[in-house]
Amino acid sequence: MLKIIFLGDIVGRTGRNIVQQLLPSIKNEYAPDIIVANGENAAGGAGIDPKVAAELLAMNVDILTTGNHIWKRREAIDLVKQNPKQIIRPLNFPKGAPGVGWTCFEVNGKKINIVNAMGRVFMDEKLDCPFQRLDELLENELCDEKIIFVDFHAEATSEKEALGFFLDGRVSAVVGTHTHVQTADDKILPEGTAYLTDVGMCGAKFSVLGVEHEPIVQNFLTGMPVKFDVAKGIAILNAVLITCDEQNGKAIKIERIFRES
Repeated sequence: MLKIIFLGDIVGRTGRNIVQQLLPSIKNEYAPDIIVANGENAAGGAGIDPKVAAELLAMNVDILTTGNHIWKRREAIDLVKQNPKQIIRPLNFPKGAPGVGWTCFEVNGKKINIVNAMGRVFMDEKLDCPFQRLDELLENELCDEKIIFVDFHAEATSEKEALGFFLDGRVSAVVGTHTHVQTADDKILPEGTAYLTDVGMCGAKFSVLGVEHEPIVQNFLTGMPVKFDVAKGIAILNAVLITCDEQNGKAIKIERIFRES
């Protein structure tokens, strides 16, 4: 068996703090072969930079995936160029975008392929089709691989579910990020792919998607622009554990993880 732990979107300092506090005990409890986290909101609630990336990797996070906020900070351009083995951006950015959309992690003779893709519904229309780009990847570079984990950073539940069925039996797991709210639809699809619409976030419990709720409420009331600040206080950690058969890559078990501190 092979175990993958994936942490949902880490939002700012509050999210980083709870990961630093609770990840050691989670790692000890579940003994994963790899720990992956979505870090696209880890720096100040939007984007990632070299300092924050190094901080997360020092917490025993092995791979960082990202999403639509990857280019919020200019430093991220060189960051993904210089760290293609540990920091990846969505696969379906147009040709010429810096960085890579997938990476291979090896541990104890086991190969684990981590893929990052982004949805287009309610997102960025300039993206290439994630279905087609993933299909090409699986037909070419990853055609002989067994363990393939996909972080699908997308807004629409329908697009996420459709991709799950499209990849069923071809990858070990498809899990969603971006909406920051953990869903309760964890399951193993008919052909053996573990699926969860959204893993949730690591961030402030009493917040709107990890940021202070008062300005968000005012924005909805008035339509006027407001400053979004990362919320503090009680924090939650949302993650998922995927257990796979390392011989055929099929998922054996999927388990949501929730912690509060």
